Amino acid sequence: MNDPQPFFDEASLLDIVDNQLSDNHPAHVTATLMRLVMTGTPKEEARHYIACALGAELMAMEAEQGPFSFARYQQFLDSLPEMPWADE
Repeated sequence: MNDPQPFFDEASLLDIVDNQLSDNHPAHVTATLMRLVMTGTPKEEARHYIACALGAELMAMEAEQGPFSFARYQQFLDSLPEMPWADE
């Protein structure tokens, strides 16, 4: 059976998050990591949360066949550690 290749995988998302943190772009990613860590979330877990928000944005982008939305990504980041998009 030919399964389609996933649009993205966890390792790829974490690589992108690490690049965003390294580049401090978008800066909201770094701010989100700091917020999560300062409220008691272990750093590695916080990175995974951010990767989930990035994945949600990529899925929304694919569903709408539109461009990456920094505003929507920021909303997803702001909701962490909750993930309301997972209920949709």
